[in-house]
Amino acid sequence: MRWYIDVLKKYAVFSGRARRKEYWQYTLFTCIALVVLAIVGAVAHTMIPYFVYLIGVIVPTLAVGVRRLHDTGKSGWFILLGFIPVVGGFIMLAFLCAAGERGMNAYGPDPKDPADHAFVPQPQY
Repeated sequence: MRWYIDVLKKYAVFSGRARRKEYWQYTLFTCIALVVLAIVGAVAHTMIPYFVYLIGVIVPTLAVGVRRLHDTGKSGWFILLGFIPVVGGFIMLAFLCAAGERGMNAYGPDPKDPADHAFVPQPQY
């Protein structure tokens, strides 16, 4: 639950890195919530809560996906591969399951290594 709340706190933060645990815990909780809302909607004959929740989690889902790709050293634009029918989903699954780069990379400090957080580069505008 903590990982889910952490992702929602960074609702539209597309910079930085997200470790596998953060991404998959968020995804698990979101899927469980969607299944529960679908069952409740089927029983109550209204899917409004389901669709409201689904629309509400689009941005944080994309943001945590981009941060997860950053952790593996890939550009966030790779998230668009998920829109390619059939093949894109498998490619994204491979990227999202891959281990993150150890140490600092172009997208920030290693989320697993607290020593990396001593120096956080400032964004250049």
